[in-house]
Amino acid sequence: MTQKNLKNPWIWIPSLYLTEGIPYIVIIVVSVIMYKKLGVSNTDIGLYTSLLYLPWVIKPIWSPVVDLIGSKRKWFLSMQFILSIVFFGVGLTTSGSNFFFLTLAFFWMGAFASATNDIASDGMYLIALKPEQQSFFVGLRGTFYRIGMITGQGLIVIVAGYLETTLGDNTKAWSYTMTIVAGLMLLLTLINQLTTPKVEEVKKEGKEKASFGTVFFTFFTKKNIGLSLGFVLLYRLGESQLVKMASPFLLDTKTTGGLELSTSEVGFLYGTIGVIALLIGGILGGIVISRDGLGKWMIPMALSLNLPNLLYIALAYFQPDSILYPGAVIIIEQFGYGFGFAAYMVFLIYLAEGLFKTSHYAIATGFMAMGMMLPGMLSGYVQEWLGYTGFFVWVGVAMIPALAMAASVIYPKEFGKKSS
Repeated sequence: MTQKNLKNPWIWIPSLYLTEGIPYIVIIVVSVIMYKKLGVSNTDIGLYTSLLYLPWVIKPIWSPVVDLIGSKRKWFLSMQFILSIVFFGVGLTTSGSNFFFLTLAFFWMGAFASATNDIASDGMYLIALKPEQQSFFVGLRGTFYRIGMITGQGLIVIVAGYLETTLGDNTKAWSYTMTIVAGLMLLLTLINQLTTPKVEEVKKEGKEKASFGTVFFTFFTKKNIGLSLGFVLLYRLGESQLVKMASPFLLDTKTTGGLELSTSEVGFLYGTIGVIALLIGGILGGIVISRDGLGKWMIPMALSLNLPNLLYIALAYFQPDSILYPGAVIIIEQFGYGFGFAAYMVFLIYLAEGLFKTSHYAIATGFMAMGMMLPGMLSGYVQEWLGYTGFFVWVGVAMIPALAMAASVIYPKEFGKKSS
């Protein structure tokens, strides 16, 4: 690859991964809130918005197209521009008589565009940075992806709520909100066009003639692939369930086992101090792996991601009245998540090494999405069955296979370490 056009990663990584996180959370989570406020039944909301998650699970199917045809930069800039059009389309169609099907059609287009944007953006990260840089910036990358998600789930919903109150018309409020999202996506697309490096992977012999089958075959015949995929699926087994039930627990009444915090309090805890803790943990995780290698930090990071979840057992049992206690738990849990997630992301980078690294990374993240989706789908049933205290005990039990896989998975212990 040519180095002369590389730009400062401290600038383009945050903007690129903000542009990954925002459309994902708007399509998957904010759409649920919008449809609820526009009078769609829970049955339809649950069915159709859950299906919107599918493109992220199956994105490995078309990832070879992104890897073999065109440049990663052209792919993600095109997808980001399409996403701005998609959200503008949602804004225009919220007032129609068939708004549900029309807006859903736009969200479906957006889901495929967003998943493709993820493939190309991750590909740019892998080819524009040296291995030691990939490890160093993995915390920054993951943190800004999460900040993008929090921006969508927090700030954008707050804007919609303000417009609902000001205008007295939910349809207009959400139409304006989605138009604002479209403008934000267009702005981020322009920023990424200016800041991302114009660099492409050096074509290796035989790559131009590769087929879809070759791409998948070379991934699933990697050494120790079964053990590696077991790690990818189980590393966040507890977290995948906790993340679905943490907010309902904080919002539910004391009589139902929750802490009865207000929406504003929950937004403050996750949107301010939680983000700061996540940012510090994520950046620190990337720094220590780049200094010492993945082998030294795999187990400590697996513990960091899982052990803080046990604090929710105490919250559910004692149900404290003060916001200070859940605030402290969220700070510890978010820091631990950011720090522990760094090892996970560096391992995915290792798993994608070799030819077709963009496609192979997309396949790995498809399994990552499956590892979050399947346990998360069952988390509500488990919580209703066991109650909140029993559920958080179960989340603690779920860390056992995660730690077992972290201890047994095979990889170069020095991987990610910065060269002398």
